[in-house]
Amino acid sequence: MSNYPLPLERLIGYFSRFPGVGKRSAERMALSALSWTSEELSDFGDVLSSLREAVKACAVCGNICEGDLCPVCLDCGRNRELVCVVEHASQIIQFERSGSYHGLYHVLGGKLSPLSGKGPDDLRLAELRDRLESGGIRELILATSPDVEGEATAHFLAREFSSYSVKITRIASGVPIGSDLSYADSATLAIALEGRRGLEQ
Repeated sequence: MSNYPLPLERLIGYFSRFPGVGKRSAERMALSALSWTSEELSDFGDVLSSLREAVKACAVCGNICEGDLCPVCLDCGRNRELVCVVEHASQIIQFERSGSYHGLYHVLGGKLSPLSGKGPDDLRLAELRDRLESGGIRELILATSPDVEGEATAHFLAREFSSYSVKITRIASGVPIGSDLSYADSATLAIALEGRRGLEQ
């Protein structure tokens, strides 16, 4: 039987759905929200209710943004001959924090995972193909996570786009094998980018 009123229990349940937040942490967060003013709670509710409409995917790369294009794609100072392919938009932030990469990005929307029912049709491959066919891209940097699915995805991409006149490289092993890039620190990502290698197709 719950020790909390139903509205609070529901809030705890929602907070528990966040990655890395356990039951106890969710309880502390929900109880803390009780101390907020009515205005703060109302503003929090407005932010949540408008999140889906306010934050979109960039029409070019798939990064998260407010408008049609993300700040990276809008930046005329970026090297547009380089495209770094990542699994999720959250990983772009990590690369940007490293300060070592000044090209563009492409978000796949995941990685190949047959056991989870994630196949090539579930990734943003058509959009990447369109970008390659439009020309101007010299190098495709495959920055999928160095786990089994990430490696398989990288090799699939290398084969899939081998017919294009573009250099295909893979980030170096500065990132531990089997880890998720979302949790890699910026210094490690900088080393991985600097030591990227050609990928056999």
